[in-house]
Amino acid sequence: METTKKTKEMDMLNGGLAGKLILFSIPLAFSSILQQLFNSADVAVVGRFAGDRALAAVGSCVALVGIFVNLIVGFSVGPNAVLANLIGQKRRDKINRMLHTIMAFGLIAGVILMGLGMLSAKPILEVSGTPESVMNEALLYIRIYFIGIPFMMIYNFGSAVLRSFGDTRRPMYYLILSGTVNVILNLILVIYFKLGVAGVAIATVISNILSAGLVLIYLYCREDEFQFRPQRLHIEKEDLKKVLVIGIPAGIQGAIFSISNVFIQSGINSFGEDAIAGSSLALNFEYFTYDIAAAFAQAAVTFTSQNYGAGNLKRCKKIFGLCMLFGIGFTEILSIIFIIWDDFFVSIYTTSAAVAVYGIIRMHHVCLLEGVTATYEVGSASLRGMGKSIEPSIITILGTVVFRMIWMVTVFKMVPTYDMLMNVYIASWIFTGGAIFVVYFLHMKNIEANAANKALCNTSL
Repeated sequence: METTKKTKEMDMLNGGLAGKLILFSIPLAFSSILQQLFNSADVAVVGRFAGDRALAAVGSCVALVGIFVNLIVGFSVGPNAVLANLIGQKRRDKINRMLHTIMAFGLIAGVILMGLGMLSAKPILEVSGTPESVMNEALLYIRIYFIGIPFMMIYNFGSAVLRSFGDTRRPMYYLILSGTVNVILNLILVIYFKLGVAGVAIATVISNILSAGLVLIYLYCREDEFQFRPQRLHIEKEDLKKVLVIGIPAGIQGAIFSISNVFIQSGINSFGEDAIAGSSLALNFEYFTYDIAAAFAQAAVTFTSQNYGAGNLKRCKKIFGLCMLFGIGFTEILSIIFIIWDDFFVSIYTTSAAVAVYGIIRMHHVCLLEGVTATYEVGSASLRGMGKSIEPSIITILGTVVFRMIWMVTVFKMVPTYDMLMNVYIASWIFTGGAIFVVYFLHMKNIEANAANKALCNTSL
């Protein structure tokens, strides 16, 4: 892996790609899986030590949490793409100003999202059909959880800064430390102090504070253009605009993707508390597998941004193909492992046979083809790496929200079974991935034609 002595950056512009993409993506995938493992500790601890009702309360919040988490993760694509593009263009003098604009916006946006979360929690839980028997515990959990949103925003934006020059290992180390603290606090607060859902929420907030602090400390200690200083926090309108052009559509895409899951959650809730709990525990395995596809999507946006900035379209196409191949392949490998040993993995989260049945059904229907998510994730990321962010968002909205709502009022209404409800995920992934493929190839064809025309004009001159 080539590096520059100044900032020890991965050289994304020269040399072989396959090895670098894997080296970039594996720590990122492992980080996300660790994050999910630590988050699933909430589910495991309350399920084991606070009972099925507490498990259902936390499970009822999964879709709502997903809205805000995916919004934050989507927003972080903007900082990643913009900084990587500056590196590719060799405009390093612009990086420090951009970095402080990014972190200032992240802090402000985090506080705003925390407030929105507090205000919207009860209406969203009611709309999703959360049972009255678990409503109070669900509200207690989610309102404490939202206190950590500003710190989650800072961590994700800081990690995006590190990813822009190829560092995916430090965010992984920070998650290992903060996640370990989260698990230990879960056990102490739930088992010893008997705090139930409040205990796991408090532990999550503390771990978010720790991970955000570690990222900021690292950036503070740097001695180059990526150095962070609190007193330099400010917002440059032009810099922020560049971030938002990519980040807002990506963030809205992620949030709306989760909003569609609120509608599906209402269908799950109609099958009762066992279905809610079983679906909640199975969702953890979907996150684990999806995280691999998402990691190669992050690689696609970072590598594409740098090479597009450098004007190397041929390399951009190769990045797309390799990320697609690795994203689908590695995701399916982990999915098959979960399905083969489904009884064992489900038993980690629950001792209830009724809950386990619903969990296994969801795993078999959804995890089996989780690799399909790479088709639209990598495609969308590659387009955003070239500065095209609105179209992937529109397609994802059509393919998730609209498609899934139509499925709910047609197919699921005609066949109102839990199995048929689960099939909506695969169907929407195939629809969305196919549409993203078309947009990518048309966009690349247009870019190559413009580049050829420009080269022809320069030759004529």
